[in-house]
Order: sequence, then structure tokens, then C-alpha cells
Amino acid sequence: MPVSMHPERDNVYRFEIRGTLTKAEMDQASAAVVAEMKRIGKVRLLFVLIGFQGWEKNQAWNDLTFYVQHGNQIERIAIVGEERWKSEALMFAAADLRSAPVQFFPSRAMAEARAWLSS
Repeated sequence: MPVSMHPERDNVYRFEIRGTLTKAEMDQASAAVVAEMKRIGKVRLLFVLIGFQGWEKNQAWNDLTFYVQHGNQIERIAIVGEERWKSEALMFAAADLRSAPVQFFPSRAMAEARAWLSS
């Protein structure tokens, strides 16, 4: 599976995304994080783009149901990946719409991303 979720510590979860992200894979990852939110409450998310090739073409990406229903349960989002994905990744994460901060970090800055998530 190109998307995998890994608990890091406390309420921090790391999602590794490889290749081309499909809507079905993102829906499965979203369901997994919702289950964790129900179990522990608010979460902080670390998305790591590894060999990322973008998003599949799918009109359903416009569905904001997850954001509307669960957006307030996310405290911070860090995205780590190649600089060329920065603008699109921040747009995809709805960085400008969220009350929670969203930050993009270059691939070499994993330690900084983890430190920022903890601050």
C-alpha cells in the first residue's frame, strides 16, 4: 500500500506516502486516523512523501467531508518531501483554511519537522 500509518509517540502519527496517491488509499488512511482520534483525542500528523509522484486524477478530491468533520481534532500537520511538491501539498492539506498550523519541510529536514510538531 502506498500509504502507511505509523504511531510515533503520544498523539503524533507518521504517514508515509509513496508513488501516486489515490483517493481510495487516502480514504483508508483517513479512516485509520479517525479511529485514533476517537481513541486518544486530538492528533498531530507527519506526512512523509517518499518517491512521491502526485495525486491520481479524481474529482472526489474536492470532497471536504473529512476536513469539516475532523479538522478541529488535528493540532498540527507537518509535510516532509521534495521542494517541488511544496505548493501543491500545502494546497492539498488546506493549509490556508485550517485553524491548525501546517508547515512544509524539505526532505533533509525530518528532525526539524518532528521538533516543530512537538512545539
